[in-house]
Amino acid sequence: LRLWVASQDYQEDLRISKDILKQLTDAYRKVRNTSRFLLSNLYDFDAAVHVVPHVDLPELDQWALWRLGQLISSVEKGYAQFQFRQVVHELDYFCSTDMSATYLDILKDRLYTFPTNSVLRRGSQTVLYEIVSALAKLMAPILSFTAEEIWQVLPTSTVEGSKPISVHLADFPESPTVFQDPQLHTTWTYLFQVRSKVQSALEKSRRDKVIGSSLDARVILHATEPNCALLKRYLTDLPALFIVSCVNVDQVISLPGAESGEGTLGLAIEVVKADGTKCDRCWNIRYDVGAQAQHPTLCGRCVEALG
Repeated sequence: LRLWVASQDYQEDLRISKDILKQLTDAYRKVRNTSRFLLSNLYDFDAAVHVVPHVDLPELDQWALWRLGQLISSVEKGYAQFQFRQVVHELDYFCSTDMSATYLDILKDRLYTFPTNSVLRRGSQTVLYEIVSALAKLMAPILSFTAEEIWQVLPTSTVEGSKPISVHLADFPESPTVFQDPQLHTTWTYLFQVRSKVQSALEKSRRDKVIGSSLDARVILHATEPNCALLKRYLTDLPALFIVSCVNVDQVISLPGAESGEGTLGLAIEVVKADGTKCDRCWNIRYDVGAQAQHPTLCGRCVEALG
């Protein structure tokens, strides 16, 4: 009911029905489930020991913090102007689109399969910690009890001093000063556009029985310049970004369907079944599965992670 009140436009007649409450229940579950996922991946994180400085974070993690900063600014503005409906919308969009459908989806491989104390995994946890801490503070005026639940299980950070006993005694979060280069914004906007097109191509390949899951796929990007050079610069990041086993980038002079959705991005997308053997641990298809006799069903990356 608190969420219903906050989501209403007070300049119009207030409406309530089973369908409206069902929609709000779904929105609440998105926020709650996103927070649960964030907290569940902090089980071995000590902010006093494992935090990674922002300057050392990969660009994807800096993008997530930049989006968090935008959320903080929008929510603070909404509260200041008594536009609680805007606050609810911003929280819902951030949790469902920026986090669940994008950042957290990409991050799962790093969180679940990388070595426990690798810089990349600890960097991810640093970002998750900052996000869930900020979310608890931002939702506290509206989702008071949920925010308090999150706060009570949030790992204590001795770096910031002792945590207030209640989220309602904590200061509002400050926007992280990362990802300030406009060129990075342009680059990652393009990469996420490519990701969206790749996801559509993967879905078509699933329907056509070319692949089962996305990790069965090798994606070939046929790209014109300067997009080809940009994609090659991020080549090691693309498999995780697309959640596939392998990505190749080929330069072409021109594209056959330049007016199509893919053509406007300066590339054409081809999806084929990945070559190699599926790793039992990370589920990626790789050539080096079984290279280590003591781990015949694991890839080299997973063998290294297990020590």
